[in-house]
Amino acid sequence: MMRSASGGASAWRRSDPGGSGELSRVSVATTASSAPERSVSGGGRGVSFLDAFRSCFVPPEARSPETSMSDDFHPSQQLSQSVSSQGSNSGSTFGSKRSIKGMYSPMHRNSLEREMPGSTKFSLPQIQKATKNFSPNLKIGQGGSGTVYKGQLADGTLVAVKRAKKNVYDKHMGREFWNEIETLQRIEHLNLVRFHGYLEFGGEQLIIVEYVPNGNLREHLDCVNGKVLEFSLRLEIAIDVAHAITYLHTYSDQPVIHRDIKSSNILLMNNCRAKVADFGFAKLAPTDCSHVSTQVKGTAGYLDPEYLRTYQLNEKSDVYSFGVLLVELVTGRRPIEPKRSIIERVTAKWAMEKFVEGNAIQTLDSNLEANDAINLAVEKMYELALQCLAPTKRNRPSMRRCAEILWSIRKDYRELVVPTSAMN
Repeated sequence: MMRSASGGASAWRRSDPGGSGELSRVSVATTASSAPERSVSGGGRGVSFLDAFRSCFVPPEARSPETSMSDDFHPSQQLSQSVSSQGSNSGSTFGSKRSIKGMYSPMHRNSLEREMPGSTKFSLPQIQKATKNFSPNLKIGQGGSGTVYKGQLADGTLVAVKRAKKNVYDKHMGREFWNEIETLQRIEHLNLVRFHGYLEFGGEQLIIVEYVPNGNLREHLDCVNGKVLEFSLRLEIAIDVAHAITYLHTYSDQPVIHRDIKSSNILLMNNCRAKVADFGFAKLAPTDCSHVSTQVKGTAGYLDPEYLRTYQLNEKSDVYSFGVLLVELVTGRRPIEPKRSIIERVTAKWAMEKFVEGNAIQTLDSNLEANDAINLAVEKMYELALQCLAPTKRNRPSMRRCAEILWSIRKDYRELVVPTSAMN
């Protein structure tokens, strides 16, 4: 489903397939106080998380699912090789926000050749040629405010071009357009869709980002391509998304709140590495605790109930949405399933009740076959999801802590699944 407020909800790939579980985007303007809290919880696993976070900056090709499941996979070693290849001596990943950005650059470029996000200059004839004059055959997404096209630049680079609808080109949509650009220019991470540039010319408003070839997570959970998304890949995707949101909240130049974390905004590379997309609703976190005017934006089923009730925006609203996403990864179900019985209609509520009763495994996606490794991982993922879905933000973990816990879950999962594989 494409969003009705600010562009393609499938975020540059294709529209979310139709079905009974379609979710709606909401946008309710209001004014309220905001007292954002940036919580970074180190816990007792700081060293392991350092390795986990460093691994985000290894190119996806070096982190295929097969590689990441091997016993000799060492993120810190991969990082040192990546830094060495780039001629960087920036030191600790956590020592500098700008050093984090630098490590994102393609390994074949040195530090002098790096381009900042959105720095590429485009002309309208160039984009028209890339999209064959916005050919309907190249349309890969449709939203209330625009259409997304696949394009190929003269050098062969594949891109996705978001084209604003001219009949909704007004002051409101103009603010949405520039808000998305401002956000995209500030962020750069392997698990975020890369921003190439934008163009405003002759009545056209265009945003150009990298093309992600393997569809979105919701499509894979729905088995649109006829293949079941393996549990190990679902766990990898959860970690990728956690890394991306941790970066937005903690390590970007100014904290960014995404406000629309959901499965159709998680795009997958061919090796199923995940990239978070669609920053039309994103907002820079306020730097003080003064009163701010904000809008409640998001998607039904993922919306933080405290945010919906108080209109106070905080990074923990993304944490709530991430909790819903964790349940979605385990169950394969959409957050709202209108055709199911009342007790199963809201998936996260149903799954958490089953977990509390001790029957978590009963909620596992019917396309997956349970085993000891999956049983353990599901229990621990639901324990984390329950924390993320806490009614108030103060009781939710930070995204950094979520990533720490998921890294630990994957470690335990591997220890159980690798011996089983070796026996076979």
